Amino acid sequence: MEICFATNNENKLAEVQKMLPDTIKLKTLAQIGCTAELPETQDTLEGNARQKAQYVFEHFEINCFADDTGLEVYALNNEPGVYSARYAGEQRNNQDNINLLLQNLEGQTDRKARFRTVVALVLDGEYFDFEGIVEGEIITEQRGTNGFGYDAVFVPNGYTQTFAEISPEEKNKISHRGQAIAKLVAYLSEKFGTVY
Repeated sequence: MEICFATNNENKLAEVQKMLPDTIKLKTLAQIGCTAELPETQDTLEGNARQKAQYVFEHFEINCFADDTGLEVYALNNEPGVYSARYAGEQRNNQDNINLLLQNLEGQTDRKARFRTVVALVLDGEYFDFEGIVEGEIITEQRGTNGFGYDAVFVPNGYTQTFAEISPEEKNKISHRGQAIAKLVAYLSEKFGTVY
């Protein structure tokens, strides 16, 4: 089956592509002719994911899914949350975001945090949500060169390495996005017969 992943984030695209079975053909926004900046004006991850998926489905009449991910730091009242990508401003710069996060956590002993992803699927006009959560903590300095976003400062529970230090394959097995995509694939498998 063909389905569009409604994102312009090349890192996310590559990450998700590896998680899908060969029988699911992923179409990019560029491949369906969508060059617009997708709307993200909601104040929840669920709202943003659904808004992006709905935009693509309504304008391009193709089944699709979209995700929104937030880093929720407990000591910061779950910030940056839905504003994770633009925490330090509309320029959406990963390094600026990390710098601001570490600055806001300076002197803080409770550094527990979680990554949360919501994937919204629109299938022939019906909407479904899939959530993935991984708990961990924010360390005081960046480590590792894999990954993107806040990966270099996030150590998942049960690990001593950051998401940016473990292999992409290992990350996909335990990550928030990996969990949400696994639920999406399981749902599609159930609905259309095994997609593996």
